[in-house]
Amino acid sequence: MTTDIWAWVRDTHRQLAEAGHHRLADAIVELPEHATEGRNEQLDALYPEAVAAARALGLPWVEVYLRHWRMQNLLNKRQQGEAVLPEAVDLLDFAHREETAGCPQSVCVVQDFAICHARVDGPGYVAERLAVVGETLERIEPDRACYDCLSREYSDALEDDGRAAEALDHLDSAANRMRAAGQPVSLRFHQARAGTLHLLGRHEEVLELLETAERAEQAQGRRLDERDQRWGALLRARALASLGRTEEALALLPERAEAERHADLRPAWTQTVELLVAAGVRENDAELGAVLAGWVGYLDTVGAHRPCVDLLLAAGRLALARGARTVALTLAATGERKLTRLRRTDGVSEQVAALRAAAGALPEPELPVPPGELTAHLAEVGVPYETGADLLSVALDRYRGDQAGATELAVLLATVLGGLGHARAAADQLWRHLEDDPADRELTGALGEMLIEARDAEGIRRLADRVAVSAPADGLWIRARWAAVEGRWAEALEQCRAILALDDEVLNTRRLAARAATELGDHATAQRMYQELLERAAPAGDAAEDEDGEDGHRTVQEPDLWHLITAATANRDWAVVRSTGSLLDIEFDEPEGPVDEEWQLVTIRATRTNGATSDLPALRTGPATARILPVLGDDLTLNHGDVVVFAPALLERPPAEDAPEEEQHRWRPVFELLTLLDPAGYTTYWIDGGWPGDEPWSALREELHEAGYAVWVYSGDQYRITDPADGGDDLPGVYAALGVPPTASAAEADALLLRLTEGWAHPLSWAELAKAAGADLARHEEIVERYGL
Repeated sequence: MTTDIWAWVRDTHRQLAEAGHHRLADAIVELPEHATEGRNEQLDALYPEAVAAARALGLPWVEVYLRHWRMQNLLNKRQQGEAVLPEAVDLLDFAHREETAGCPQSVCVVQDFAICHARVDGPGYVAERLAVVGETLERIEPDRACYDCLSREYSDALEDDGRAAEALDHLDSAANRMRAAGQPVSLRFHQARAGTLHLLGRHEEVLELLETAERAEQAQGRRLDERDQRWGALLRARALASLGRTEEALALLPERAEAERHADLRPAWTQTVELLVAAGVRENDAELGAVLAGWVGYLDTVGAHRPCVDLLLAAGRLALARGARTVALTLAATGERKLTRLRRTDGVSEQVAALRAAAGALPEPELPVPPGELTAHLAEVGVPYETGADLLSVALDRYRGDQAGATELAVLLATVLGGLGHARAAADQLWRHLEDDPADRELTGALGEMLIEARDAEGIRRLADRVAVSAPADGLWIRARWAAVEGRWAEALEQCRAILALDDEVLNTRRLAARAATELGDHATAQRMYQELLERAAPAGDAAEDEDGEDGHRTVQEPDLWHLITAATANRDWAVVRSTGSLLDIEFDEPEGPVDEEWQLVTIRATRTNGATSDLPALRTGPATARILPVLGDDLTLNHGDVVVFAPALLERPPAEDAPEEEQHRWRPVFELLTLLDPAGYTTYWIDGGWPGDEPWSALREELHEAGYAVWVYSGDQYRITDPADGGDDLPGVYAALGVPPTASAAEADALLLRLTEGWAHPLSWAELAKAAGADLARHEEIVERYGL
C-alpha cells in the first residue's frame, strides 16, 4: 500500500461533502489538528459523532483514521497508558482486518500499539515493541511519511532498553534511507534525535542540531507551529541547563502553565527544572512539589506506570532537598505500589528503595504541643503545608489518646496531603483508619473527598457499597458526586432523587440535583430544586449549624440566588427572576413582565459544531440574559439578535484594581452560554469584494440597519484582493456577514444590496444570497473570478 494518506484525506473529504455528509467531512480535517495541538475538549466533542457516522455509513477506512488520531491524542498529548490499552489492542486488530488492511492509516496504528505499551512500561515491553515496529518497517517504503514516525518509535524502544548509541545509529540510518527515497526528514524526527543525543550527554550537538533543523524547515517555506516552538525551547533549555548555562536555560524554559496544558512536555520540563534547582537558579518550594505530585497522580490514574515512577523519583529527589520528610515517604510508598505494575524493575526498584531510605533518614520534627492539641495549634499559628504534614505524621505515630482524637489527626493529615497533590496516598491512609473506626462520618466523608480527587473509581464504588449498609443516603451521595465529576448528569440526578426520598431536608443534595438538571437542560427541575432549597435553608447571613452532615452550609448562599435566577429565566418565570433579584439588590426598570433592558456589553462563550469555543460580543439585557451582536455562520446554532441565557459564574477574572486604565476599559465579563431563549430568526449570507471606503460602507450599514438587517465585518486590514483595473495589484477587500431578518425574503435582500451598492467602483459578490433569491449568478461568478475572491 503506497497511498498518500493526505491525498486520500482530501479525496474522502470531497466525496463526503458532495454526498451531503458535511459534519463528517469537516471532522476528518479538523480532528488530527485537535489531536496534535492538544485541544482535548474539542476532540472529545467532535469524536463520538464522527466515528458513529463513519460506522453508520459503512466506512471502515474512515473509522480507522478517526480512531488513530484520537489514540494519538490520548497517548501523546494526555500520556495515557493502561487506561487505553484495550482500545489500542482492539484498534490494531480492527486496522488489520480484510476490509481495513489497505487503509493508509492502518500502518500508523502499529505506532499507537507500541506507544501505549511504552506508556505502561517502556523497558518491560521492549521486545514486543521492537518486534511489531521492526516488522512493519521492513514491509513499508522509506518514502512514506509513516516510515519517519515508526523509525522514531523503534529508536524510543532502544532507548528504553538502555541502548542510546544504537538508537542514534538507527535514526541516522533511517534518515539516510528517507533522503535517498526523496522523503524529507521531519523536524520532529530531528527533535527525537536531539533527545537521543541528550541521553548520550552530547548537549552542544543538541543545540547545533535544533538550530540547523529549524533553519532548514523555514528555508523550505514551512512555518514553525506552536508545538514546534514549545519543543524547540524546551529541548534547548534542557541542553543549556545540562551545560551549566542556567540563566539561558531559565529564560527559554516554557512556563509551568504550558506543561500543565501539554502533558507531553512534563518529563523533559521536570528534568530541566531539577537541573536548575540543583544549580540554585530556580526555587524548590512546596508549590513545585504539589504540581509534580499532581502530575504523578494523573499518570497513576491513567495507568502510565513507568512515566509515573520516573516522575515520582524526580519529585522525591526534590522533596528530599527541601527536607519534606512526609512528602518524600509518600512518594516512596507510591513508587513501591507502582513497582508491582511493572514487568521490569531492575534499576528502578533500587531507586525507589533509596528514596525510602533517604526519606526515613530525614529528622523528624519535635512536636510543639502534645498530639491531642496539635490540630488546634496548627489552626492558630499557621504553618506551611509540608511542615504541617511532618508534624501531623509524627503526632499520629505517637498518639496515645482516644480513637476520636486519632481520627481527627488522620483526617487533617489526609486533607494536608491532598492539598499537596497526594490524594491517592491520603485515601490509602484513611482506608487504614476506617478499619478502626468504621462508623465515623467525618472519616468516610474525607475518604470520599480524597477518592474523588484521586479519580479512584474502584475505591469510590467500594466505599459507597460499604457506607450504604449503615447509611444508605451517604452511599448514594458518594455515587452522586462521582457521577457529577465524570459528567454523568442523568445518573447524578437519579442518585440525588433517591437521597431526597430518604431525607427531604438535605440541602447540598438539592444543589447538586439542580446542577445536574441544568446540565441536562431540565430547567424546570433546576428551578424547583433551588426554590425548595430556599424554603428549607436559613436566610443568608444566618450562622445556623450544618446538621445534615453534608459538605456545605445550611444558609442560603449568593450563588444559590443567581442559579435560581438563571433557571427561572430559562423557564420565563419573570416573577421569580424579579423577586430573587431583589434579594441581591438588583433594580429593574419595570416592576413586572419579561426583563429586557440594556445593561452592559458582555462576552458569551459558546461551543461551535466542531467542538471549538468562540467568544461572542453581546448586550446584557438582564441578570442572566444577553442579546448576541455579531452575524454568525452555520457552525454556531446562534445568530444576530438571539437572546440567550448564560450561567452566572464569571469565566475570567476582572483586571486587578491597579491594572492600567486601558486594560480595565477593554475588559468585558465572560459568561458561558446556557441555552437559547428567544431566537431572532436571522439568516446569514456572506458578502465579499472590494472595500468601498469608510463613508460608503457606513452609509450601507446605516440603511441596512434601518431596514432591519444586520452586517458584521470579519475581514481586517490584512485582507487584500486583486485589482483588475490596475495591472493585478491588490486593493483593500471586505468580507462580511449579512443578517437577513425573518421579515425579509432572500429576493428582497438581493434587490436591496443591488440598490445600495449601485455605482461602486468595485462591486461586491453575494453568490449564496443570489442563489437563494433565484437571481442570475453570472454577475457574482464574474466578480469572484475577476477579483480573485
